[in-house]
Amino acid sequence: MAGRKKRAPVAVVDIGSNSVRLIVYDSATHAPAPLFNEKVLCGLGRTVASTGSLEPAGVARALRALRRFRALIAQLHVHRTEVIATAAARDAKNGPDFITKAQEVLGHKITVLSGTMEAELAALGVVSGIYAADGFVGDLGGGSLELVDVRGGRLSDALTLPLGGLRLIDVSGGNLKKAREVIDSEFSKVTWLEKGRGRDFYAIGGTWRAVSRLHMAQTDYPLRVMHNYRMDGQDALKFVSSLYGQLDDDMPGLRDISSARRETLPYGALVLERLIKQMKPRSIVTSVFGIREGLLYSLLSAEERAKDPLIEACQVLAEQRARSVENANELLAWTDGLFRVPGPVETPEQTRLRHAACLLSDIGWRAHPDYRGAQSLNLITNGDLIGVDHPGRAFLALTSYYRNEGVVSDELSQGLVELVDKESLRRAKILGAAFRVAHMVSAAMPGVLPHTPLTYEGDRLVWTLPEPYADLEGERVSRRFKTLANLLDCEPEIRMGEPFQLVAS
Repeated sequence: MAGRKKRAPVAVVDIGSNSVRLIVYDSATHAPAPLFNEKVLCGLGRTVASTGSLEPAGVARALRALRRFRALIAQLHVHRTEVIATAAARDAKNGPDFITKAQEVLGHKITVLSGTMEAELAALGVVSGIYAADGFVGDLGGGSLELVDVRGGRLSDALTLPLGGLRLIDVSGGNLKKAREVIDSEFSKVTWLEKGRGRDFYAIGGTWRAVSRLHMAQTDYPLRVMHNYRMDGQDALKFVSSLYGQLDDDMPGLRDISSARRETLPYGALVLERLIKQMKPRSIVTSVFGIREGLLYSLLSAEERAKDPLIEACQVLAEQRARSVENANELLAWTDGLFRVPGPVETPEQTRLRHAACLLSDIGWRAHPDYRGAQSLNLITNGDLIGVDHPGRAFLALTSYYRNEGVVSDELSQGLVELVDKESLRRAKILGAAFRVAHMVSAAMPGVLPHTPLTYEGDRLVWTLPEPYADLEGERVSRRFKTLANLLDCEPEIRMGEPFQLVAS
């Protein structure tokens, strides 16, 4: 059983125009897990546009929050602390005075980001958390909107616009019609928005997350994970257009949104509507990863950045919860035999998801046998997995569910079934059945699967159990192997006692 690796916590304090937040991650990796996460909606930038200064009440709340954050950082034995401030502190005439006081209270140096730096870090957050991101990143805060073009991990056309929710309320006097004129005027100055046509738009920021949360509630979406939630561009346009003016208290999901966030919601929806009309993106994709995760990503080595975020996140889960990570990795090589001609042939993305599924195959073992399927399903559907879209997440959850419950039960997973296509559902059942067979023989311990290969011979699926592994065959093993073979439209054959020579790869 693998022990958990010792980690060095890293803290990021983000002093934004609306919120001041502390996140402490377990370490600086490509798949960081938050140990602690707290935000305080201070509204620092509420009056910057009209008065040129940070709001006094907001300053007091921010300093109080930072004093608490300092104590928490010490309590969590943080190894490294990074502190950044964005549009409000950057633009306000009393911003430098506030930063001086904040540094004294927090006990750490604060970096005031330029608009370009803010945009680039937000884009890096998307690059780190969404696999093969291709489109425009938009980070909407209280004071500004950052836009960046992302393609193949490269950033271009980065800029910042004064279109944050609090700023729009301030400059428009709370009038949505005037706010729309301000938004359209700013967008008319950007000549490259049409490059986003037909691509994805990655939406960052609490206000846009609230929009997505409302859309999830209205459509009765089967997942509640916000990261990588996808809305069709035209559907999103219709939905955000409905969020102007007086919000109906009976609207599904609205009660889950704080009153402070509801204030900026119509303005964030308005910015998104005007942006969709200009850009015409294929989809709106919510990214929980943003400037803070981008900052963490910027600290990584080139080698660490090159790692697959999904596989890294699943590796961490396996280290924490599986009986043997080595066995989980052996499972990948063992199931290779199933996905060769004449069996199902995989795309690179399907192989990647199979790798992740193997790492997650044993994470529910500590639960009572009657609840392992439900526990595993819950861990995967609601876990901190990154680098995977929602259909991919559903595939992983279903694979683990079938591994524990068998392939005939969909009692708890029906909503997830609706997120995957028929081919993905078939693959999930094949993998789930394969895991049931493999774990019966290996007992989730390493060193067995490499000696017991799967092969196709005509219309037969052959499983070789050479000496000294032949005695591991049994009634339940044969029954489970038959189920696997039937899913592959093959006749099952367990070939026992024949010598097998392990060939080094």
